[in-house]
Parts: sequence; structure tokens; C-alpha cells
Amino acid sequence: MNRPLHRRLFLQSTAAAVATASVTGTAWATAARVNAAEPGSSAGLFEISLAQWSLHKTLFAKKMDHLDFAKVTKEEFGISAVEYVNQFFKDKAEDAAYLAEMNKRAADHGVKQLLIMIDGEGNLGDADLHKRTEAVKRHHKWVDAGKTLGCHSIRVNAASSGSYEDQVHRAADGLRSLSEYAKEAGLNVIVENHGGLSSNGQWLAAVIEKVGLDNCGTLPDFGNFNIGGGQHYDRYQGIKELMPFAKGVSAKSHDFDDNGNEIHTDYLKMVKIVLDAGYRGFIGIEYEGGKIDESAGILATKKLLERVREQVAGEYK
Repeated sequence: MNRPLHRRLFLQSTAAAVATASVTGTAWATAARVNAAEPGSSAGLFEISLAQWSLHKTLFAKKMDHLDFAKVTKEEFGISAVEYVNQFFKDKAEDAAYLAEMNKRAADHGVKQLLIMIDGEGNLGDADLHKRTEAVKRHHKWVDAGKTLGCHSIRVNAASSGSYEDQVHRAADGLRSLSEYAKEAGLNVIVENHGGLSSNGQWLAAVIEKVGLDNCGTLPDFGNFNIGGGQHYDRYQGIKELMPFAKGVSAKSHDFDDNGNEIHTDYLKMVKIVLDAGYRGFIGIEYEGGKIDESAGILATKKLLERVREQVAGEYK
């Protein structure tokens, strides 16, 4: 980052209390809405969380410790809910003392731990059945960690190979197996549009439908619609197709114009798609730009989401 991360910022005291009910899926999101907002407040439409990837440069450079993420999220950005990335505590999934410390620090700062984004544990849609089965097993420890941290979900990828239909079958098979395990722990397994066929909204929707379990859903990301070969799926169409299964939403941002609008994504249009689907849960900031530092990018995205929320407040309940 270009400026010290641990600086005191003047923050508006608009963050509402986060729901503490231990439920999942749509019921969890509804509980969050009811408990988090004052009657008539636009904050009731959705709450804002922070995806840890927004600070990946800072974390990889060891300028911030993973254990301080909850504190920084609350004190520097005025946000009371976090979305972890497993890369930043990769060897700690089964470390009870470490997870207990994460719980303590989040609780100390009044921060809700929503989910863990999982990468690097194998392809859940691998063409090789043995490798697919092993990938599912390697995700089990993250389900267990998510339960310990009070998360509602783990976010996974649906990478596969073969024909379009082959990949539907293979990804659904791996996801179903993992979701059955996660169901016993009371967690959701949610899939992000994250490159390849998973960034084809129609394909990913078909996979989730084939899984057919209520705790298997999506984490629609505003910007991840690169399907390969220089082609991009229409982001607005993709979000429409994924929202019926959404148990979280990721507000990807890169660059902003002089009016504070994200230049690649029409946030007003995108938020309306999200709300039109009946979603009232958290929308997570995931800043990935490079023209301004991570801190400034997070704050710019937060300000944009708050402005859009106020704009649409009169249209939705």
C-alpha cells in the first residue's frame, strides 16, 4: 500500500449490528436483515461485508497479519462482517487454538465471520473420480473450520474438464458430496463464478440445480465472467442467472471515475438485479484494482455501495 494501513479514519457511525442467529441460506440472510437494520433504514436492504482478498497485497507482503483482519475491518473501514480467504491461514484449518484466537478477535471487535473462500484444495469436478473424491475430502477440514468460526458458508470452485455436459455432471457430483458433508455441520457450500465454465451463468445454474440440495448455492461476483479464449459472459445476465441460488454476493471493483462510479460495472443496475431476486443478505466488497491503494479502493467501493443503497431505498422493502 502507498500509505500506512493502520491510520485512523473519520468514519460515519452508520454500521448497524449484525445478526447473531446461527442459521443458513435465505433464512440466515433474512434474519440478518431483520436484526441488523433500524425500521425504515436503507441498511435493511443489504449489509456490507469485506472480502479479505481486498487486502491480498498487504497480506502477502506481510504488512498485516491475518489475525488482525477483523480489527482492521472494523477500525479502519467501519465494516462489521468479514469473508476470509483460506490462503492467508492455509495451515491453520485444524489448529483449534488458532481458530479460537480468530473467534476471540472477531468477537472483541463485534465482527461477524461470514464465510471462508477456499482455493488450492483440488478440483471438485475433476474428470478423475479418485482425484475428485480426494478434493472433496480436502475441503472437509474447511467445512469444520467454518463451523468453528460460526460461518454460514464456505466458498468453493467448480473447476472441471471435458464437454459442457460432462462438466455439469462432474461438478455436480463433487459439490453434492461436499454439500452432504457440510449439511451435517449446518453450513452452505457456495460456488463463485471464477473462470472457465463457472463464469457461464447458465452452466453454473444448471450445476446447482443438478446438485439439488438446499445448502448448495452460489456466490455471484459482479466481475468474474471471463470464460476463456478472450471471451466474456455478459455480467448482468450472469448475475440474473445466479441470484436465485445466491447465499452471498461479491461486489468486485477495480477502477473508479471522478464521480465515484466503478467504470467496469454499473453498480446501480447490478444492485437492482440483486434486490429484484429477493436477496437481502450481505454484499461483500472485493477490491482488486491497482490505480489506487487497497485501503482507498475498499473505501471507494463502500461509499459507492452506500450511495446506491440510498438511491434504491424507496423502491424496495
